[in-house]
Amino acid sequence: MSLKPSVSTTDHAQGNDNADLVIVEYGDYQCPYCGAAYPVLKELMKEFGSQVKFVFRNFPLSEMHQYARPAAIAAEAANLQGKFWEMHDAIYENQGSLNELFLFELAEKIGLNISQFKEDIQKTELEEKVDSDLESGIVSGVNGTPSFFVNGNKFNGGAQDLIELIRENAG
Repeated sequence: MSLKPSVSTTDHAQGNDNADLVIVEYGDYQCPYCGAAYPVLKELMKEFGSQVKFVFRNFPLSEMHQYARPAAIAAEAANLQGKFWEMHDAIYENQGSLNELFLFELAEKIGLNISQFKEDIQKTELEEKVDSDLESGIVSGVNGTPSFFVNGNKFNGGAQDLIELIRENAG
């Protein structure tokens, strides 16, 4: 399966925008497997961030994880204040404590304007962004989280396998 749509400016990306290696993760903030992959991906970016572009797309499995969608919307709201990755990291680093009230605590902890955050999480465009990510994952063949794509092609492996692939290709 291939990634649809391809990576664009509406995606959340970090690392080298011009990298030859582009990794896309479809993730669920409450998924324990995504939580386990998170520190591996952080290490990957620490070690290879100058050689890789890493993109995160929301894929909340709401029927299994009741706080996955609210967490995705909270991250999108943080993005409106320029702090997507701070919220993304804070959610994964506190995954065991997730609930809707705790998301406000995280917003405060990362320095968001709380009244703005409260307004922003009500915006339909944030729901639409999460839905758009989810739909793109379904069209791309995602059937669980985390799911990875490397240069637009589905990667059948975990986060540790990604590091091995990058080490093999690092020049």
